[in-house]
Amino acid sequence: MKLALTIAGSDSSGGAGIQADLKTFAAHGVFGLSAITAVTAQNTTGVSDVAIMPPALVTAQIDAVISDLGADAAKTGMLGNAAVTAAVADAVERLALRRLVVDPVMVATSGARLLDEAAVHTMRTRLLPLAMVITPNVAEAEILTGLRIETAADLAIAARRLVELGARAALVKGGHLDGPATDAFWDGSTAFELVAERVPGRNTHGTGCTLSAAITARLALGDDLPDAVRRAKAYVTLAIAQAPSLGHGHGPVQHFPTGA
Repeated sequence: MKLALTIAGSDSSGGAGIQADLKTFAAHGVFGLSAITAVTAQNTTGVSDVAIMPPALVTAQIDAVISDLGADAAKTGMLGNAAVTAAVADAVERLALRRLVVDPVMVATSGARLLDEAAVHTMRTRLLPLAMVITPNVAEAEILTGLRIETAADLAIAARRLVELGARAALVKGGHLDGPATDAFWDGSTAFELVAERVPGRNTHGTGCTLSAAITARLALGDDLPDAVRRAKAYVTLAIAQAPSLGHGHGPVQHFPTGA
């Protein structure tokens, strides 16, 4: 059985973070492992409290699962601060986790800030160069690159800039722009757009976590990166379309959609 590791925060409402990642891994038939970086008190309307784990505890979790079980692919999500980001980068490098998906979680769907300023620099200089692919949304890509993103063409420019900064590939998500849900991919030689009709509604909690987890699962199963990205995008589109409409804010997606 293939194994995938998520290094991310816990979402008490179950729609994002570690919980979304493990559900997504299970939906793809991949055994999920986890290292919790933070515990959040949140629901579909927002984040009310956050506790960041000590860096040594995050490292210990990663070492414990990799030393015994290994992992065919791994992903990062919410890291919270510079110390945890650096500890994760150290572990990824030391353990040679080559199939690494970096979801640079900085802002929750509700608008809550989830990564402090010092950690942005650490992510840019330490973790981004270790990524097989980085998957920022528009706001995150703007922070990492310093570019202004307003159009689909800007997404492609930002993806190229992220590769120049050291990532082996980038998928810049355009869900926050007007028009169809368009994402731009670049890996240094291959460029393409992923376009899906926008699904109406407010059930978008955890979509970034779910997409990056689906890419991780597909990589663990042996897909090459372009195929993993395409199949993950199709999965997330189904997950949004079949969302169960839970809660009073941005509801979670359906992590076990029919037809996936």
